[in-house]
Amino acid sequence: MERVFHMIPPIISADSEILILGTMPSPKSREQTFYYAHPQNRFWPALALALDEPAPATIEAKIALMLRNHLALWDVLYSCDITGASDASIKNPVPNDIPALIAASRINRVLCTGATSARLYTRLVFPLTNIPCELIPSPSAANARMRLEDLAREYKRIIEKGTSAFL
Repeated sequence: MERVFHMIPPIISADSEILILGTMPSPKSREQTFYYAHPQNRFWPALALALDEPAPATIEAKIALMLRNHLALWDVLYSCDITGASDASIKNPVPNDIPALIAASRINRVLCTGATSARLYTRLVFPLTNIPCELIPSPSAANARMRLEDLAREYKRIIEKGTSAFL
């Protein structure tokens, strides 16, 4: 178990309406200093498919995809004790300043990628934002029960619900 700190800046603009939150960057994401960097993680292909856009290949294209669709991306935690990429091992969590991020945008919905991020957001951040989170399936390769197409379909259904940016 090691103490890790979140060093990747959020992807956000003043026009962002939906905040997507993971738990904490994986070792591969921390190494590459960008979100969902593990080659087996399906976040970027699933999100692009859900938005009817080509899968982004570069960091710049991934950022553009998020901003063009009024999405923001960050993680619930600023720091924690963790073993590898195991969300189940997290101890001593400290949240990111999500309320300040929300205040600087038009964010009115929060989506959490997986049960651990939703649980931590609800416990540590929701009391400060009063915006409940909606759970979206984890894009991790460990969530192998969902095919990429099913994951994208679920992302599309949840993202399109309640926002004008995708209609």
